[in-house]
Amino acid sequence: MRAAAMILAAAAVAAAGTVTAQESKFELKPGAGRDRAMQCGACHSLDYIPMNSRFLDKAGWTAEVNKMINVMKAPIARSDVDTIASYLAENYGKK
Repeated sequence: MRAAAMILAAAAVAAAGTVTAQESKFELKPGAGRDRAMQCGACHSLDYIPMNSRFLDKAGWTAEVNKMINVMKAPIARSDVDTIASYLAENYGKK
């Protein structure tokens, strides 16, 4: 039984070594504040932006950016919140 567990563990480790992450091909639209919004990609894929865009207006994006700073501890300056939220609302906001 112990040998079987060791074989399964070794197989799991070998399989995990062959898994590769998919890099995002998504690029943010040009516009004022894009450089600040690029900071979001330090913690997660930028693909999340268009996935959430149909739900969020400026207030929603502001709340999201603040949540990333306050809850998720994102390394984003508080002075960038309005710039990022404005960019996201303008380019990806709920219409």
